[in-house]
Amino acid sequence: MPNPVTAETSSGELFALTAGSRDRPALILLHGWPLSSAIFEPVIDRLGESFYVLAFDLPGIGKSTGHAGSVLKTDIAATILDAAETIGAKSILFAGLDVGGMIAFAAARDHRPRIRGAVIMNTVIPGIDPWDELLADPRVWHFAFHLIPDLPEALVAGRERPYFDFFFNFLSGHNDALNDEVREALTNAYRTPNALKTGFDWYRAMPKDAEHNRQHQPANAPILYVRGNADQRPIDPYLDGFSKAGVCNLKHAIVNGAGEFLAHEAPDRLAELLIGFADQLELAGEPA
Repeated sequence: MPNPVTAETSSGELFALTAGSRDRPALILLHGWPLSSAIFEPVIDRLGESFYVLAFDLPGIGKSTGHAGSVLKTDIAATILDAAETIGAKSILFAGLDVGGMIAFAAARDHRPRIRGAVIMNTVIPGIDPWDELLADPRVWHFAFHLIPDLPEALVAGRERPYFDFFFNFLSGHNDALNDEVREALTNAYRTPNALKTGFDWYRAMPKDAEHNRQHQPANAPILYVRGNADQRPIDPYLDGFSKAGVCNLKHAIVNGAGEFLAHEAPDRLAELLIGFADQLELAGEPA
């Protein structure tokens, strides 16, 4: 079973589920919206055989207390790194999905001396192709809705579960990918006003994230981009976008039939990809 730990940061305590020995390279797992560290529970123990695993609740979400502070993805990456290093993380590999993938990209681009590589799963990066195309897609209407000040909180507060259930179904390869217990645990992470606002604020910060990411600065850390292909979006536009943005060491993988929740939909394949990528970086199973 994963072990809970907390780490002090300037914006409050960050909570993480951990597995594995601290003398191993660290694997930081980052959830997105509307998720929490609980989304990774099916793979944490297995990954702990190769890594010191830290699956964080992002600042302001779930058991991570206090206020999120800056919600720019580069600043969240720095906060996560501070917390992870405080509790012994070394030779760090980031892996994130959705907003967590945006944070992983920010770590690869802006915090290269502090990490060894990044895995980005099923997300588009603000300002990086195909960002503008995705924003124009009516299937992702919620990006624009969540940008509106105060209105999403007013409409969703007290009705988090039915609202989130739409996305749990929409973003998965099949509706039973997340059972009721998991859905309830994820929803509970946003049932305080601060947590709900923090989740929407991630979207409100995306125009500034996009402006930041459009500034030419190569992402020198190795990146593995992974997509579950249940949404039938081709992977090539994402890979082209990374290349145009200056990602110089890019690999990719497709998980057939899966949606966004790879830890539940394809746990064995996800673990295989993460361990394999770390092997290529000469990380997995090695002392930090």
